[in-house]
Amino acid sequence: MNRITQLFNIKYPVIQGGMIWNSGYKLAAAVSNAGGLGLIGAGSMYPEVLREHIQKCKKVTDKPFGVNVPMLYPNIEEIMNIIVEEGVKIVFTSAGNPKTWTSWLKEKGITVVHVVSSTKFALKAQEAGVDAVVAEGFEAGGHNGREETTTFTLIPMVKQQVQIPLIAAGGIATGKAMHAAMILGADGVQMGTRFAMTIESSSHQNFKKACVEAKEGDTYLTLKELAPVRLIRNKFFDEVQTAYQNGASVDDLKALLGRARAKRGMFEGNLEDGELEIGQIVGLINEIKSVTDVMTEIINDFKQSAATQYEF
Repeated sequence: MNRITQLFNIKYPVIQGGMIWNSGYKLAAAVSNAGGLGLIGAGSMYPEVLREHIQKCKKVTDKPFGVNVPMLYPNIEEIMNIIVEEGVKIVFTSAGNPKTWTSWLKEKGITVVHVVSSTKFALKAQEAGVDAVVAEGFEAGGHNGREETTTFTLIPMVKQQVQIPLIAAGGIATGKAMHAAMILGADGVQMGTRFAMTIESSSHQNFKKACVEAKEGDTYLTLKELAPVRLIRNKFFDEVQTAYQNGASVDDLKALLGRARAKRGMFEGNLEDGELEIGQIVGLINEIKSVTDVMTEIINDFKQSAATQYEF
């Protein structure tokens, strides 16, 4: 038996990343209905908006789904209470100390998974009592690890150190990549970029179009002094680069970033002034499809890859 399908009671060990401005209830429910685990991305939702999305998700799927909570956001207590009140049974935490909420959530009967970018943090998460970890390489979109460790370097290192189930993330968009991650020790995979580029994703059509047109090498990791983030190059990105060249301080960078930059880019579709967060693997994806079609492709590709016999 697969440890991830058992842990979440799902058909396939495929988790949709809880991405800001992409992961509303429609995407989460579609992934869960297709046999994976859908996650609502709480990072871009006010508490009451999150409640609404959880309630809508429950109406359109009877399958397990979860909520991703970046712990650096305000209203964290309110968000956690809503998750408990609405009966959500799976929570993925990120961007913070897993000790803060893990035992509280587990006391409420909730399965807790923490996202990490290094073996050190994977061990801390295991020590905090989480049920599984997502080890995410720096190929991933959005907020990222400072270490710049790639997924296929990170997975075997984490596997060597932790006993709990391990989910690989960062640069994984196909069944072949899923197979490779599992050969290296992962029990399952989390895919963000692949599901961001689906019909059901809640991001703006302009953003999806920009992602489809993006080529290899069009994303960059920047703003490490604040919180490292991977973006498609655009006018805003160029302004950040100019600021660096002019010796910008952390406060200068904060002022340049301002508020709601990611919302402007991904949700409102402002391709010039917004943050366009997406993973490196975007260069491989050139079509927006339904979640059902994407999941079918991933699983067929995985089965074909796993059945391959090599001769040397």
